[in-house]
Amino acid sequence: MELADRAIGFILASISVTIFTYYTFWVIILPFVDEDHFVHNYFLPQEYAILLPVYAGVCLICFLSVFIGYVMLKSKKKKA
Repeated sequence: MELADRAIGFILASISVTIFTYYTFWVIILPFVDEDHFVHNYFLPQEYAILLPVYAGVCLICFLSVFIGYVMLKSKKKKA
């Protein structure tokens, strides 16, 4: 079981580093690269650099709110 936990942790850390590197390059470095450079083919338009994290944050807040509400309702039924 410990080996499986380490493998999952390594995979999640690798995915996180990859996403962080991609996003950092997209937001910080790409605006200084010429528009006709081939590297622009690998990235979405700059508008999505703001929209995607905002959308992910809103989804996270909604999920956490529903989860907290569910736990509160479940604990309330348990007391009654």
